[in-house]
Amino acid sequence: MNSILFPAQKNDLLPLLDQCMAKDQFTLQRSLNKLDFSQLTEESPAWKKWAAKAQRSLEEAQQRKLRVPKIQYDMALPVAAKKELLVELIRDNQVVVIAGETGSGKTTQIPKICLEAGQGVRGKIGCTQPRRLAAKSVSERIAEELGSPLGEVVGYQVRFLDLVKAHSLIKVMTDGILLAEVQNDRFLTQYDTIIIDEAHERSINIDFLLGILKQLLLKRTDLKVIITSATIDTQRFAEHFTLNGKRPPVVEVSGRTFPVELRYRPLASYEDDAGNVVEQDMTTGIADAIDELSNEDPFGDVLVFQVGERDIKETAEVLRKRNLKNTEIVPLYARLAMSDQQKVFQTSQKRRIILSTNVAETSLTIPGIKYVIDPGLVRISRYSVRSKVQRLPIEKISQASANQRKGRCGRVSDGICIRLYDEANFNARPEFTDPEIHRTALSSVILTMAQLNLGDVQRFPFIEKPADKSINDGFRQLYELGALDEKHRLTPEGRQIAKLPIDPSVAKMVVEAEKNGVLAEVIVIAAALSIQDPRDINQTTMQAARVAHKLFEDERSDFLFFLNLWHFYEHQRRHLTQNKLRKLCKTNFLSYMRMREWHELTVQLEQSLKRIGMRVGKLNLFEEKRKINKQGIASDEVQERLSDLHSIAVHKSLLAGLLGNVAMRDDDKSFLGARSTKLFIHPSSALFKRKPKWVLAGELIETTKLYARNNAVIDIHWVEGLAKHLIKHSYSDPHWQKKRGQVGAYESITLYGLPIVSRRHCNYGPINPVEAHKIFIRHGLVEGQLFSKIGFFVHNQALVHKIEKLEHKLRRPDFLVDDELIYQFYDERIPKQIYSKPAFEKWAKRAEKETPEQIKALYLTEAYLMKQQASASLLQDFPDQVHLSNQLSFDVDYH
Repeated sequence: MNSILFPAQKNDLLPLLDQCMAKDQFTLQRSLNKLDFSQLTEESPAWKKWAAKAQRSLEEAQQRKLRVPKIQYDMALPVAAKKELLVELIRDNQVVVIAGETGSGKTTQIPKICLEAGQGVRGKIGCTQPRRLAAKSVSERIAEELGSPLGEVVGYQVRFLDLVKAHSLIKVMTDGILLAEVQNDRFLTQYDTIIIDEAHERSINIDFLLGILKQLLLKRTDLKVIITSATIDTQRFAEHFTLNGKRPPVVEVSGRTFPVELRYRPLASYEDDAGNVVEQDMTTGIADAIDELSNEDPFGDVLVFQVGERDIKETAEVLRKRNLKNTEIVPLYARLAMSDQQKVFQTSQKRRIILSTNVAETSLTIPGIKYVIDPGLVRISRYSVRSKVQRLPIEKISQASANQRKGRCGRVSDGICIRLYDEANFNARPEFTDPEIHRTALSSVILTMAQLNLGDVQRFPFIEKPADKSINDGFRQLYELGALDEKHRLTPEGRQIAKLPIDPSVAKMVVEAEKNGVLAEVIVIAAALSIQDPRDINQTTMQAARVAHKLFEDERSDFLFFLNLWHFYEHQRRHLTQNKLRKLCKTNFLSYMRMREWHELTVQLEQSLKRIGMRVGKLNLFEEKRKINKQGIASDEVQERLSDLHSIAVHKSLLAGLLGNVAMRDDDKSFLGARSTKLFIHPSSALFKRKPKWVLAGELIETTKLYARNNAVIDIHWVEGLAKHLIKHSYSDPHWQKKRGQVGAYESITLYGLPIVSRRHCNYGPINPVEAHKIFIRHGLVEGQLFSKIGFFVHNQALVHKIEKLEHKLRRPDFLVDDELIYQFYDERIPKQIYSKPAFEKWAKRAEKETPEQIKALYLTEAYLMKQQASASLLQDFPDQVHLSNQLSFDVDYH
């Protein structure tokens, strides 16, 4: 490649910058702007330095161009027929929206079309997928079609696994990975193209990325963005990316499908022995539908959609008991081991019945599917702004989802889709699934926006703006965690929280743990709370699993269960082969994949903490290796040591992130949570049969009831120190305290309505100086309950006592002025900030020296205090002495 020639003028170099790597273009442009060519020559060091950098960037782009392989397409895929049109549109437009039906080939072919359009040279072609399994399978397919080993031309990255090289042209990843990259590379300079696949799923990550990309396109005019979606609401995407009046083109690609017969088979109802009408259970309905299909065709592969992992396992068990001939039962769910997930893509001589969650709805194309059974249900996460609880209800899927499921069959031949509900039920369903941004907590999104300085969340270009109440709730959560201040500004602690790859509430626990000296313990618990529960339990194994897990239980804390389990697993992991470790997990009813994910997330947290200057250190129990028995279980002595030295610090750290999850026992079975919420301890908790007064819940989940999962007994007094910005104080019965010489009151403290402190004595002066000043004057000075030797006060009290004595003597209570007049006298002369004996005496002594006239004005006079003077004749009637004889007299005391 020829060297860069010294230009006649600076602008001659601008076309050259457009050929450099995207990651270098900005810095090259900035340093070029600083060069003064009127003072430079071809031999100037500044020019040589710039030219060398530009040369290296150009050569890297050239090398990448040479790595582009020969591109071939599967012409049987409908999208391949439109490749020339798509190449032209990608070259001519910054944004292109592609709507492709199921089976159109858009996911695997669009990245190759981008390569043909000249993309992938100045930066990678980034392609996001909503799920890890899809990212892996899509990258493998593209790599295979390009004739390149996985990890070379095409790679993929998911959490804990990165198979992408610097020279890779195409990078497939989960949308969460791309979102995380924005935090370190706001302009996404390692990419020249971003493909957001399956955009119709509208996860919160997808919606957030769509907003970020809209902002970014105005700053990076070289960046290409491709939005691919099922044929659902594509015009909304086009409107969103209309920039400077230019609307992006929308290309629709049909699917490759054969006719699909639709059958409605609602679950049968029958009358039980008691005469009640009972609906057939879902598992039996699925089995009956498989029997119906088997009678017509015993060979075609069947895809059955299920709500979750437990349903899949239970259905698989029922089907296996039926001894279906020449049939293989294949489960598919996100937490399944990768090798087991791959089985769905492998052909078999047997008929396959694939039991899958909605991961197979849009993200994956499973080969050979002829039939679909759709129960029409999905477990969907919904956050309640009112109750602050994440619910996981099982709901009816939308019409759009039902049609997506139907589209998974009829790919290789005529197909049949059996819906286990009737047509009227289908027609009554909502047209689309609610986008996740309307049914989830927004604290993570708001925190990320604050960290990246993306501006006001109210003005951020979301494709659909979240409700104001959801935004305000997100701000409230972050304020509760101390991540934002009252003005929604990021706090120093908030910056630390934002840099940890976990939910903000869990990240808060970790940050607090560093202060408490238990970082090593808490990151293990934090990682456990951030993954799906590692215990592998279903209905048939529940009893045996509970016996096995009893070894790790702590009767006062489910959080310590995770620590105990961690010690066991880590001890075994260091000594066993992978196969033996798998068997150990199975024997102990643990998911090997989740345990591995737990370990990897813990390591990732350690690395993240190291980057922000926190040293994790070792778990305290690992220092007591002598006391770990052969099974890896900590001895009673070590458990006691943990409890004594670390348990309080650990649970205080956890409490810092879960202040809204404190609950007080209400009756025998229920607890009262924040904002008068009624909740119950989950049966899986070690605290289920205990009756602690106060508990902390790691999670509140609403199913049939509102359940508290992962609980611990806590000391409610911890809350006061951690929730100073949240607790509410109320004060009652303010009163003068003679002995202390101050105004006292009874203080009550609540957190979200829960009584943290009840009627605690407190010094009321600093709390309400105005009211305390009044009480001090009335009771301390006017009523004389203050014990002080300050001159004017001693004088005034003596004068009052003299007049009171006169009233007793004359049997007339009308000489001393009312207390109100004396109160007014003091109130006008004593500063308002004086409300206690110490403050009073300090002020008076200083005033005696500095402003004696102020003190002089505080001396009461007899004329001021007396309403009237007593007449001489009246005084004679009440002598001070009585003389009985010349030698005998008595003093008289009147009462």
